[in-house]
Amino acid sequence: MLEGHLKSAVTCRRLRASLVALHIDAFADWLHEHGYTPITIDVRLRSLASWAGWLEARGHSLADAVTSLETLREELAKGRIHYSRGPNDDSRVVAEILVVFLRERGVIPHAPPALSPRDRHPILADFRLWMRTNRGLRESTLDLYEDVVDDLLAKLGDDPETLKAGNMRAFILERAKPHGVDRAKAITTGIRAYLRFLAATGQCAVTLADAIPNYAGWKLSSTPRYLEPGDVEKVLAACVADDAYGLRDRAVMLLLARLGLRASDVAGLALGDIDWKNARIAVCGKGRRQEWLPLPQDIGDALLRYLGEARPRTAGDRVFAKVNAPFGPLTRAAVTHVARSALRRAGIKAPINGAHVFRHSAATAMLRQGVSLAGVGAVLRHKSPSTTAHYAKVDFGLLSEVAQPWPEVLSC
Repeated sequence: MLEGHLKSAVTCRRLRASLVALHIDAFADWLHEHGYTPITIDVRLRSLASWAGWLEARGHSLADAVTSLETLREELAKGRIHYSRGPNDDSRVVAEILVVFLRERGVIPHAPPALSPRDRHPILADFRLWMRTNRGLRESTLDLYEDVVDDLLAKLGDDPETLKAGNMRAFILERAKPHGVDRAKAITTGIRAYLRFLAATGQCAVTLADAIPNYAGWKLSSTPRYLEPGDVEKVLAACVADDAYGLRDRAVMLLLARLGLRASDVAGLALGDIDWKNARIAVCGKGRRQEWLPLPQDIGDALLRYLGEARPRTAGDRVFAKVNAPFGPLTRAAVTHVARSALRRAGIKAPINGAHVFRHSAATAMLRQGVSLAGVGAVLRHKSPSTTAHYAKVDFGLLSEVAQPWPEVLSC
């Protein structure tokens, strides 16, 4: 009931006299059931009263809740709402939550689903299935490829007969123009993967993919970008808060820093992947290859404390979840944000402002401690030894293990 969640008697009366009066009790209980804290519910309901008053003052009904959100967003952006009881950004947020609630209850109709790339171009569904089955790619990689191929099909059409070397090269150059070399290479890789799929299914010439050259970018042409061990420890030391954020972020950062996991590895870690008895965790990386890694004591302690004290109750089996309601699994982007926030708290200016710098740092630290290139490659789960050889550049003494002797020149 509303009075059990909202302290202000004045705001309670405003809500009970507003156009949301019939649903306000159920909505307040719904917020509580979905894990919102009492303080958050109180703030949300106060902001909802301001939004309901604004909506009614404009002559709208509750049925106009969806269409009014864009108007509210525009007026807030232009600073047109100034009166003390007027809606603010939090009012817009709670109005969007209310719309979700009302749609669940059937009070307002569900929005027509937006067309996905596979709806616009059905061939993309076959492309994803073929790549997943025959190449073992992860969904995150397929999403990147689909985004690029969707733009290609929008530009050149679904008919494979329209795909020629010249117009595809022009498309890639235009699509990659705002990006750096790494992103440009990824765009080219996505297009070539699509062409190989078409060739394998008999829809284009086998040689068409070879007509699309890759962007120039030489392997091992640069040195790894990493943090010194002292800076890594400063970042970990900055994750010591005892609240839900601090306990979660410390466990995430230890996985990144000690084991060199990718952000997607951390986000995808499931409760069943932790083998407490044998002190190891299963990580499923690129190519759907699952491998076991040791679970150091400090990581195990951090995980136990997070799971026992801070992890919210969710239906999913992912280890890491959002701190605030509505609860859900932590995404790859969220793990990257955790790493960036930790770097900022520690005052460390990193060469890569994200999670991957800790993977590079873990590799270089292992090499400097005498771990072999093969050992580092095993921990980082590299498929090719040449990928691990990149890290030998941080120690010139190890370069002799990967450098080839220069051929002698015969005298004239």
